[in-house]
Amino acid sequence: MASNVTSPEHAADAANEIAGRLAVGEGAAMREIAYRLRRSGARASAPTIVWLGGYRSDMRGTKAEHLLAFAARHDYGYCRLDYSGHGESGGDFEDGTIGRWTEEAAAVLHEIGRGPLVLVGSSMGAWIALNLVRRAERFGVEERIGAMLLLAPAPDFTERLLLPKLSAEQRKEIEANGRLLAPSDYSDEPDVYTLSLIDDGRANLVLDGLIDTKCPVTIIQGMADPDVPYEHALTLVEHLPHHAVILSLVRDGDHRLSRPQDLDLITRSLSELVRAADDMG
Repeated sequence: MASNVTSPEHAADAANEIAGRLAVGEGAAMREIAYRLRRSGARASAPTIVWLGGYRSDMRGTKAEHLLAFAARHDYGYCRLDYSGHGESGGDFEDGTIGRWTEEAAAVLHEIGRGPLVLVGSSMGAWIALNLVRRAERFGVEERIGAMLLLAPAPDFTERLLLPKLSAEQRKEIEANGRLLAPSDYSDEPDVYTLSLIDDGRANLVLDGLIDTKCPVTIIQGMADPDVPYEHALTLVEHLPHHAVILSLVRDGDHRLSRPQDLDLITRSLSELVRAADDMG
């Protein structure tokens, strides 16, 4: 993993966020990753909450903005980023894979310093978070992750959630064309799934064994989620051997988990996890 920093934009807002860009990769694989960082004003050792968004989402979404307000209110660090091909970052979306996006997240974590981290992964972002933990030595984040909050987690979604739903015709299409277009419930544009995303997903599976996070994990999952069935969250719990694992099922919660009551549950859960990570500092 190669990276170098371009000059930050130094555009601070009322929550003291600074926008920056980070070059990741080399040669034709180089792409600029946009991130925003808020540092604690009072304590250099305060935990940093890290937002890891989902497939085709960006760092300006409802939950990401809500967590910025939470971090500012309690003076915690906060970092959010757009993966390549997403939001404000460079790169082609169809070049994106789980391994590539994990590499980008790791590069940003290196850039923001050495303090304790609380990873908040939403949907595919939970897979990125778990991939960082499962391969912590490879990505250089050993001993830094103090807690994890996983929202509607979709680890291994290409293998366990996407492929089983594809028809024989769709499988032939993705094999023949290297990509598949599918209607999206969240955008006028279709979702794009590439053969490289699926192949790389197999190389980055996390539910093929135990995932020793060495830190507390809280999972929030809607039982009315049409994209990630709550049984998938139960499967994830079976792979987490750490004793401090909490699963909160929201009976009428959907995949977004963005209603006021959902956001309240998220911040209440996050408060406990940040305090646990603070003990590392």
